[in-house]
Amino acid sequence: MLKALLACALLLATHAATAEDYVAGRHYEVIEPALETQTADGKVSVMELFWYGCPHCYEFEPTIEAWLENKPENIEFARVPAVFARNWEIHARAFYAAEQLGVLDKTHEALFTALHRERRRLFTPDDLATFYAEHGVAEKDFREAYDSFDVDNKTRRAMAITRKSGIGGVPALIVAGRYRLSTQQAGSYEAMLKIAEHLAAKESNR
Repeated sequence: MLKALLACALLLATHAATAEDYVAGRHYEVIEPALETQTADGKVSVMELFWYGCPHCYEFEPTIEAWLENKPENIEFARVPAVFARNWEIHARAFYAAEQLGVLDKTHEALFTALHRERRRLFTPDDLATFYAEHGVAEKDFREAYDSFDVDNKTRRAMAITRKSGIGGVPALIVAGRYRLSTQQAGSYEAMLKIAEHLAAKESNR
């Protein structure tokens, strides 16, 4: 029994020693060419690519929220709605419309919940106008923001990021425009964030 415990302790110690030895191609992928990013001086961009209709993104959300409370100071975090299909574009426009209207903080989690816990089918602009009206946004205001030039530009940028980043699914993280991470390679949501922190620290020391 003692031998087994010692062997287990040795295994854990070995794992801890190598936990930061993340390898490109195994734990994350290098994006070539790198995406352009804009951050404040001394900051490193970490983008989460997600889709409201994705159950894994919904599962990831509490982990992201907890991480944001104590994320490293050098990280500048942003969410980017991935766009792979028409219904993804509809949700991307809704995200940016909510941002423009100043209600994103109170509707982001609510939309995830409506889709996945309440099983509501919110996949058209009309459905979404009704949803946001329930959260204090006049349907007219939502539709104007949804169809606005600013939302159109941001949605097109999200499409470009989705395409150029080379992600194969969501949720995904893009660090410094140079690296992409997935749960498949990282192994868990928590590990994906730890790898992102490691890569961000690496970029800060470049």
